[in-house]
Amino acid sequence: MSASLHRIAVAGASGRMGRMLLESIRTTDDCRIAGALDVATSPALGSDATGFLGHASGVAITADLRQGLSPAEVLIDFTRPEGTLAHLRVCRELGVKAVIGTTGFSDAQKAEIAAAARDIAIVMAPNMSVGVNVTLKLLDMAARALATGYDIEIIEAHHRHKVDAPSGTALKMGEVVAQALGRDLKDCAVYAREGVTGERDPSSIGFATVRGGDIVGDHTVLFAGIGERIEITHKSSSRATYVQGSLRAVRFLAGQSQGLFDMFDVLGLN
Repeated sequence: MSASLHRIAVAGASGRMGRMLLESIRTTDDCRIAGALDVATSPALGSDATGFLGHASGVAITADLRQGLSPAEVLIDFTRPEGTLAHLRVCRELGVKAVIGTTGFSDAQKAEIAAAARDIAIVMAPNMSVGVNVTLKLLDMAARALATGYDIEIIEAHHRHKVDAPSGTALKMGEVVAQALGRDLKDCAVYAREGVTGERDPSSIGFATVRGGDIVGDHTVLFAGIGERIEITHKSSSRATYVQGSLRAVRFLAGQSQGLFDMFDVLGLN
């Protein structure tokens, strides 16, 4: 087996994102499907991971974490926080690296991920899209240049099935902007406005959330000044961009033995 062949396990194998990952891995020359995980209640358990494509991978979807992870070098996980942490504990035991695109982690859960990174290499990002991460870099530059005289609002829209709000990407955008301005997002974020709110606090960063239809993901950061406004927008039309970013993260991890990284590390934007 070639040393450059990346053996990948996919969590949530029968979900929308899981299936896109499996399809892309199957057709990517330097990647191989090594494991496929799903919840114990999934009707897909026992079926071939790429059977939905009309092709046999020889890898069965399983709820047995050790069975699904032991043949793999790296896990790609876009599931839910509790599931991701359960997977990560087994990854840590087995020495399997991880690419985490799951969002909605609490501070305590993030601390657990950071602790696991002392033993294994992890890339974690709220958005694996290459374009989104370039957008984050642009936001850092814009916030530094527009530090005074501009009100900052973040507007995001996603499909009706998304369970957390604001999106992890919108929060990351807020964190990047706040950090560039020397602020803590926890102290300046405004997540809801209703009734008589009073004048806008100029140091605040506002968030607005839209949920509907099949919107994959739209994010706009608005810098509203006097006489002008600047809008930096990223729109996703397909989850394929998250898949390609994830595979770039897998390749990056091949050169790492432990540590917690993000997509800025993967893309050389730091």
